[in-house]
Amino acid sequence: MLSLGMTEFSSALKTWRMVRRYSQLDLALEAEISARHLSFLETGRARPSREMVARLGEALQLPLDARNQMLTHAGFAVRYKSRDWDEAEMAPIRLAVSRQLDGQMPWPGLALDRLWTIRQANPTALALFAAFGVGIGDSLLELMVSERLPQVVENWPEVAHHAAVRLRTESAAQGGVPEFDEAIRHLMRAADGCGPSAGPVVPTVLRLGDQQLSMFSTISQFGTPEDLTLDDLKIELYFPMDDVTETVFEALARG
Repeated sequence: MLSLGMTEFSSALKTWRMVRRYSQLDLALEAEISARHLSFLETGRARPSREMVARLGEALQLPLDARNQMLTHAGFAVRYKSRDWDEAEMAPIRLAVSRQLDGQMPWPGLALDRLWTIRQANPTALALFAAFGVGIGDSLLELMVSERLPQVVENWPEVAHHAAVRLRTESAAQGGVPEFDEAIRHLMRAADGCGPSAGPVVPTVLRLGDQQLSMFSTISQFGTPEDLTLDDLKIELYFPMDDVTETVFEALARG
C-alpha cells in the first residue's frame, strides 16, 4: 500500500508534468531517466531518492517552494530556506537591489515579491505611486483591482489586458496562485475584448493633473536563487516613452 506522502508525491509529479505540458517521454529525456522509471514514480511503484527529486525539479523548472513540497512528499527534509528580508544574511542582497534601484534614478524602480507587494523602491517610484496612496508594504494587486487606475490610465483596457496576461503567466509558472485569480478576472473584464498591442511594448499612459505621462517597464529576477524570498523577488524598472515623461520623472526625483 502507498503511503500518503508517496501518493502526494506521485500526484504532484504528474500534475507538474501536465502543467509544463510534457509527455512522460519528454520529461524522461529532460531529466535523463527512462520513461519506464518515470512512469513508476508517477504511479508510486518506485520511490524517488533525494537526488531524483532534485533532478525532476530542475527538469520541470519548479519554483523553490514547489521543490520543497516535492521533497516533503517524498519523505525528505526541505532544502530551501525562506529568510526574512531584514536578516543579516540578506544584507548583500538588499545592497544589490538598492544599487540597482538607485542606478535607475531619476526613473522609477521597484522591488516586488511574489504577490506584487513593494519591498523596496527608489525615490522617484515612491513619489509616483504616492499619488495612488501606495508605498512600501502595499500590493500593486490591490491597486489594480481598485477604481483608481481606470480614472487616470488613459489606455486602461490595453494595460489591463497586458497585466492579466502577465498574471496568468506568473501563476502558471508557479503552479497556480489563488491570490491572482480575482485580479485576473477583474482585469479581463476591464480589458473588454482588447487584444495584444501592435507596438513593441505596451506603454502605460497616465493623466496626472494636466500632464500626460507615458512609460513602459522591464522585469528582472535573480539568476541563481537558493532562497524562497529571492526566488519570488522581481525588480521592475520604468522608462519614459517621451521627453515630457522624462522631465516629470526628473522633477519627481528632485522632490
